[in-house]
Amino acid sequence: MPPLAGFFADKLAQPGPFEAPRQSADFAADAPHLLVLELDRPIGEIESFSLSNIGTGGGTTTLRSIAEQLHEAAANEHVQGLVLRASDLAISFAHASELRAELVAFKGDGKRKLLCHTERIADAGYLVLTACDRIALAPLGEVAIPGPAATPIHVKGLLDKFGITADFMHVGAFKGAAEPLTRDAPSAEMLQTLEAIVERSYATQKDALVTGRKLSAADAAARIDTALFVGEKAVAAGLAEEVATWESFLAGAGQSQSLPWKRATTAKVADFMALQRFIGLLPAERPSEPHVALVYAVGTIVDGSGTGILGAREPIASRTLVPALHALANDENVRAVVLRVDSGGGSALASEQIWAAMHELGAKKPVIVSMGSVAASGGYYISAPAKKIFAQADTLTGSIGVVGGKIVVRDALASIGVRTYDVHRGARARIWSPVSTWDEAERAAVRELMEQTYATFVDRVATGRGLARAQVLALAEGRVWTGADARERGLVDEIGGLDAALAEAAKQAGLDAGLGSAGPLTVYPPEPTLRDILTSFGTVSAGAGLVDAGPFAGALAELSALALPEGRFRAQVQRMLVTIAALQRAHVWALSPSFALVSGSSR
Repeated sequence: MPPLAGFFADKLAQPGPFEAPRQSADFAADAPHLLVLELDRPIGEIESFSLSNIGTGGGTTTLRSIAEQLHEAAANEHVQGLVLRASDLAISFAHASELRAELVAFKGDGKRKLLCHTERIADAGYLVLTACDRIALAPLGEVAIPGPAATPIHVKGLLDKFGITADFMHVGAFKGAAEPLTRDAPSAEMLQTLEAIVERSYATQKDALVTGRKLSAADAAARIDTALFVGEKAVAAGLAEEVATWESFLAGAGQSQSLPWKRATTAKVADFMALQRFIGLLPAERPSEPHVALVYAVGTIVDGSGTGILGAREPIASRTLVPALHALANDENVRAVVLRVDSGGGSALASEQIWAAMHELGAKKPVIVSMGSVAASGGYYISAPAKKIFAQADTLTGSIGVVGGKIVVRDALASIGVRTYDVHRGARARIWSPVSTWDEAERAAVRELMEQTYATFVDRVATGRGLARAQVLALAEGRVWTGADARERGLVDEIGGLDAALAEAAKQAGLDAGLGSAGPLTVYPPEPTLRDILTSFGTVSAGAGLVDAGPFAGALAELSALALPEGRFRAQVQRMLVTIAALQRAHVWALSPSFALVSGSSR
């Protein structure tokens, strides 16, 4: 959050006369106490920012910010435990596993207690709560653990209704990114991939119930099959210890421990120097001693400089990230770099450019990759040069393959009375035209381009992972692997989160063992400045960053609104179509099919 927003947020965060207190009446910072942490926003990689969110609590809470709060609390000798309030957690299975590990580490082998309250929690959210020593559920509160499910959404029938043709090809039998546009149902290869992903998430969920709730494997499976537990039924099933309101639970937590409590704050203190940095009077604050840099690569990989309120914070734009990697390569105080990847891929051209910058960076200093929920296709492409790769067991990765094509809207235009005419020179002048499908010669030319891209992708992985080309080809074909399966096959080195990657980077650089996770860091993208916000206004589009995606991008993204009811599936269809439209100019993509996957339940 920019400092200017911080000044407002600090004030707005203060409780009003009719709001709940921020600490107990007997709280003293220098005496033993409990810390209260409320998780009430979606949890992701990069903090979202909007002028409309200042002081409202909107946006995203970052996994890193929660981890830093837990590290700070664990280092405070006066903090005896944590009271966690978490309901309707919007979090992926991979992020849930990482957050759960952070909570377990905070407990310090039982040195500190972790007491949790929820009003309603589902699959991945409950996975987090299995780290708790005690769970309380609100009266009529619900625990929903129906298990993970993959729901590929195929929109070919919708496109057919509007006379839109998706003219696509793929290299790799498992490369299914375009299947929702070109097929009425998933291919056998896609179903095989989804079965493996769902099985991995199911195993993670069962293991958490066994280790965290002390259930047998059979009982854990039975609880998932039962799925829904309300109030006392959750207690009887061993999924909670008590039914209580939040207020009574908080009061009881303090009384049982004979300790006062204080709410943790996520608001950043806005000081005068931070405000000067925000408006450009002072340079960005960075460590002056040898340290590790943390670089976030989150979102779709796109050509150019990216668009949106803060440029390339999301998506991953080649002309923005590449210069940043070059700058870190030339910074003598940056002794190692951790690239945190959370991306299903995107433009193959942009992925190759980022790969080259990563390769050059790795020649000068250790580069470690930490994978979030997904680092597949282009996300894996840019990870390949790393000296070591960390992932969660449920991370989606691999998908080494390419797909390319175009959306043809000729019949759709004709259906509303719009006629198109063509005047051209050159046998293939219309090869990327949105009003004509490919003829055989054009299709052969595009196929050759895609196969060249695929061959380069395979070579990059073989070089980066120290594998024979034949080994990579056996793992490629566009197949998506879970982090656990990728580790067994040499695509990933270790199962672990961002803290583990930072510690490894510090070790590789010869820095103090704790420096990577607890010491100073250069973080990219940095805190946004006034210049960032003002200069980005010229690139903002009502089409969610689709300014350069072609004249039909906005209409394509809105088609689902005409044919589908409000709800989660319509939102997913729109996001998928927006992604496809945004990549139209790239022609050849390294894109995974993960956008069609719904893992776990959501409310």
